[in-house]
Amino acid sequence: MTELDAGQTEAQEPGREAGRRAHASRRNFMRRVFFASGATAVATMGGAGAWAALADGTTGTTDASASPSGAPSGAPGGGAGGPGNQTITEDFFGLTTDGRRIDDLFTIHSTGVTTAPVISAAKAFLAGLTDDQRTSTQFTVHSTEWRLWSNVDAYERQGVSLADLSDAQKALGTDLLKAALSADGLETTEKIRRINQAAGEAIGNTNSFNEDAYYWTVMGTPSATEPWGFQFDGHHLVINYFVLGDQVVMSPCFWGSEPTSMKIDGETVTVCHEEVVASLAFINSLTTAQQKVAIASSTKSNESMKAGAFSDNAVQAYEGLRGDKLTTAQKKKLLAIVEAFVSRAKADVARARMAEVSRHLADTYVTWVGGLADDSAFYARVHSPVVWVEVDCQGPGPLAGAYGATQGGDPTQLHVHSIIRTPNGNDYGKELLRQHYLTSPHHS
Repeated sequence: MTELDAGQTEAQEPGREAGRRAHASRRNFMRRVFFASGATAVATMGGAGAWAALADGTTGTTDASASPSGAPSGAPGGGAGGPGNQTITEDFFGLTTDGRRIDDLFTIHSTGVTTAPVISAAKAFLAGLTDDQRTSTQFTVHSTEWRLWSNVDAYERQGVSLADLSDAQKALGTDLLKAALSADGLETTEKIRRINQAAGEAIGNTNSFNEDAYYWTVMGTPSATEPWGFQFDGHHLVINYFVLGDQVVMSPCFWGSEPTSMKIDGETVTVCHEEVVASLAFINSLTTAQQKVAIASSTKSNESMKAGAFSDNAVQAYEGLRGDKLTTAQKKKLLAIVEAFVSRAKADVARARMAEVSRHLADTYVTWVGGLADDSAFYARVHSPVVWVEVDCQGPGPLAGAYGATQGGDPTQLHVHSIIRTPNGNDYGKELLRQHYLTSPHHS
């Protein structure tokens, strides 16, 4: 950083701090209203019905929290990250093909996953926060805060940001990510943040684009028996991580970058490459006849994502080529697309998730838009009863100047948005949470 850059950063600091205080004040007001209404609803409803409603996110959602101050606008379901025509006051239902959820897909059972390290790391992280930080960061496990994520840089977030943490507190947060993610997953999060900082510097706007504008929230209390989870949320990076006993649901997760490759301090940093390579390998393994079924269009628009931020209840029919029409080799390449996302979790979590995905391989559909060349811009979607993956190459956005592009130009692999979800009501572990509240004796 030059002396001028340092001076500008110092001069901008009061503005940043004032913005953070104003943001915290607005969102804490929303939180108080939510908890007040939620408490009243539980007291009125009582019993298992109240817990079931809480698990579905149907109480404590008031107009005060319907439109977070400063939330950007955007097409519903799109990768722009705006709320579109959906709000968090909607009851959570989950992504479906026709508005009707398939029952009995997800059950509470033993998976053999080791969750002790992530529980310990989460407890240490919370213990390392000040009382005020902990108050603004920790929510109930059924809170609608789960759904208040966005990949947009300017979106106002709840919780505590990395910018608000000391080095020691940041280290505790990193330990939590290390406990939850694989080495590849941790490296991906670090690269996304690193490119965000470097690209912000390149266009002279580190107020909006930097490596510290990422927020922690913790839902519930870390426990070996009770449900809880955390969210790590910022530009091009959102991780939702739910834990119940030895079951983990790591979705929705949003991974993206602009650019996806950039030279930083003499090193070329590349991210979100695995899902692009795996997608192209699959589509090019198909026969001409299979491609005719899978490819909806050879023309790629700027943005194709259907289930981005604020699209928890998106309805999308199956489209494209069905898994039971694939050869054994092609099925492996299809699974490799999903694995590019799933492998960002710890190995045992990833194994359990891939086993779940594999059981529904025959009912999995793949849709493609765009070109087939190694450098083509494209959109790929993998959709089954238990998994939803989108890989979307988008046009140059606000960071276009960092790589010599012009905002609004043609889609490119240098700007990628991708997401993984769990359809039929188990994003955020919601279906497991519902079953827990209905079946646990101490909640009845």
